Amino acid sequence: LQNRPSCKQWYQRRVAITAGGERLGTYEGHNGAIWDMDVSADSTQLVTASADQSCVIWDAETGKIKNQMSAKSPVRSCAFSLTNNILCFTTDRAMNQPCFIKFYDLRDKEQVETDSPFRDIEITDAKVNRMIWGTVEDYIITGHENGQICQYDWKTGERLRVDHSHDNLIKDLQLSKDRTMLISASKDTTAKLFDAKTFQFLKSFKTDRPVNSAAISPIKHHVLLGGGQEAMEVTTSHTKSGKFEARFFHLIFEEEIGRVKGHFGPINTLAFHPSGKQYASGAEDGYVRIHDFDQSYYDFEYDF
Repeated sequence: LQNRPSCKQWYQRRVAITAGGERLGTYEGHNGAIWDMDVSADSTQLVTASADQSCVIWDAETGKIKNQMSAKSPVRSCAFSLTNNILCFTTDRAMNQPCFIKFYDLRDKEQVETDSPFRDIEITDAKVNRMIWGTVEDYIITGHENGQICQYDWKTGERLRVDHSHDNLIKDLQLSKDRTMLISASKDTTAKLFDAKTFQFLKSFKTDRPVNSAAISPIKHHVLLGGGQEAMEVTTSHTKSGKFEARFFHLIFEEEIGRVKGHFGPINTLAFHPSGKQYASGAEDGYVRIHDFDQSYYDFEYDF
């Protein structure tokens, strides 16, 4: 996407052109922090998950609300399926309510208009913090507060696989461009690489601070990690000791190969441009930075 919306714990979503960072407009309607968002595969719709206990579908071009679904607790994550036919969102375990994974068939207007999902999956153990669709449209992948990563069959509600490689909160889940590899970011200071379908463990990338986001380059054997010192502790230390750099690791050899400075707060989210020529980082300092790679990045060869 050339025009990529961005958000992290804001009441409004903003859309900007990546070429120059010019803001095009805002999506106004939520009354609480926005925890997650997703753009449909055809770029016509945007969905947002909010602490105001709602999940909203927007017209991406006009910013108008198309549908709004209510929940009984904050909505933590959301995503369209690959065909844009199914919407999934997850809710927090809060306000005496359990954590739920909810599925709506967007081809059935009654489901959306009456807040009647065709499937609810109640999560009785650790709540879901992140959710994405898997390699194909047969399953979703969830990251939980206790560090486990799960696969769920949305047609039956069955939990297919569970991984316990992490031992703390899962902050982010992203797939590679071909959707065969999954990278997870965790508060346990690591990011881990898996086969997205079988959950076979492949690689681990170790840091000395919580990892809030991790992304896989679409053109190089690189992974990008971001995080840093906890936000509540930022005011008590120097920006250098907070370790707010974006860190590049070699995907195969698991070694750090570079860092990019700039933020003065923990990095909350990272994303590569589909071309692999840019990446964006959003941080607690209130800035979204768009980084262009220079020629030396493409010329770099790892010595082994």
